[in-house]
This record gives sequence, C-alpha cells and structure tokens, in this order.
Amino acid sequence: MPTNLKNKDIISIKELTKTDILNILEKAQKLKQKPQPKLLSGYVLGSCFFEPSTRTRLSFETAMKKLGGSVIGFADPSITSTKKGESLYDSIKIIGQYVDVIAMRHPLEGSARRAAEATDKPIINGGDGANQHPTQTLLDLFTIKECQGKIEGLKIAIVGDLKYGRTTHSLAQALINFNARLYFVAPESLQMPEHICNELKAKKIIFSKHKNIEEIINEVDILYMTRIQGERFPDPMEYERIKNVYILKESMLNNVKKNMRILHPLPRVNEITADVDNTKHAYYFEQAENGLYIRQALLALTLGKL
Repeated sequence: MPTNLKNKDIISIKELTKTDILNILEKAQKLKQKPQPKLLSGYVLGSCFFEPSTRTRLSFETAMKKLGGSVIGFADPSITSTKKGESLYDSIKIIGQYVDVIAMRHPLEGSARRAAEATDKPIINGGDGANQHPTQTLLDLFTIKECQGKIEGLKIAIVGDLKYGRTTHSLAQALINFNARLYFVAPESLQMPEHICNELKAKKIIFSKHKNIEEIINEVDILYMTRIQGERFPDPMEYERIKNVYILKESMLNNVKKNMRILHPLPRVNEITADVDNTKHAYYFEQAENGLYIRQALLALTLGKL
C-alpha cells in the first residue's frame, strides 16, 4: 500500500517509495482524464519562489486553481521581507499560518528541508539549488510512462549539466526503482556527482559515462536533454567555454529507434534546435503540460483529498 501523503513534505524523490511514486502517477493520470474543478475548494496554496521560474511556478498555481483552490505568494523575493533580512525560517513560519500547503523554490541547497522545520503545513519542493527537484522527476516519470507505455527496463540517456542539474540528480535516483540502463553524457567537469553514481552501483543499476551524444543516441528509448546552467557556474569563463557543447539537431535522428522520445525539463537555450520540434521524437512540450497533472495530484494528496 502507498504511504499516506496527507500533511507530508515532498522534499526529495528518495523519500518516496516505488509504491508512492506509482500511486502519484496513477492519481495524476486520473486527473488528466477527468478534471475535478472543486476538489480543493476553500484551500489556499502559498506559492513562494525565491528563484526565477516559469513552468514550475505557473503550473503549481494553475493546478491549484483548476482544482478550485486559491493562491497567494510571490515570484520575486526582493518584494518580500527577505530584502529586509528576514530569515527563511521566519518567512515560512508566518506564511504557514496563512495557507494550507506551500510550494517553494530557493537557490540554496537544503532550503526546502529548513522550510519544513518552520511549519506543520506540507512543503512541496519546487527546486532547492543544485540539490533536488522531485516534482519535475515525477512529471518526467509520468511522461516516460505515457510515451513508452512503461517505465521499467528502459534505456535512458541523460545529457548536459549533470553536476549542477537538480533535475538530473532526482531523475537518476528515481530510476533506481525501475531497473533502467543509464547513459550519462557530459563533459568530464559536469559529470554525474560521485555520490549518486555510488548509489546506483549499490543498487546494481548499470550506467556508463560518455562525452558525445552520437555514441548513444541510436541505443536509447529516452534522450533527456538539459541546458548548461550558467547561473550555477562559479567560473563564468568555464561556462562560456562549454555552454554549447551539446546541440541536438534533426539530422542526428536519422537512425534512432522508432519509439525514442526526447525530453527536456526546459527552458532550453541552444541545446535543441527548432527543427527537432516538428519530429515525432520531440516530446518536451507534452512533458511540460504533464507538470500540471502531477502537481494537481501532489496538492490533493498532501491535503488529504485523494
């Protein structure tokens, strides 16, 4: 049986069991097929984004409103008391008194955990620095199942910024549950952190490291592209040197598997050219839409309404 997620914080994908994950995906699928516009009537979401966001913030807020709830919050911390020096703990403690559930993003690793200590209202982590992004991973898994018909036993390549990319960390850890064969494509300086590789080894997940997309593109079921994240580089010169190291073009898709689909957490910069958008392999815009249903499911589950 899945864990009861009522009043639970969603901080890290590692804290969800495989059963939990499948339960969330099932609830999201039902909400996609049959909307429930009054399910969260009377509930309030605190949308607290201390770092820029388009898809995550807007999909959380839309998810709440489409379930009949309401939203308060901010997308710019400079207009809050943070600018006056208020601590994250104090901010969340106060906001928790006004709302029923909080979705938050913050540039510091561990911030979501700290926020959860400040309030008894459920915290849903929309990204904390280069650490975790569990709701993105859940929508990724939902999308993989939707476009492949399964999650188990797939060949999945994760490309780009694997060092700083919180989406890549969460996805690799989640795929431990589904016996994936993983391919990590990145410059050596941006490869998957050793602690995650050690987790994969401990669980006997097969993975390999590569420097070029061409080495693996014809082998995989999912090609998960990511951007090189300039905002997380301590050295701007290093970012300039490798920012365009991977660019996926339509011409590279000639011999890929028919079922291969390209995902991307977005935003993209230069790593997928526009001519790829019109191929049958592109699935990143559908992926972004699926964030709405996953976040609806999480809001309803943490509030005990599903």
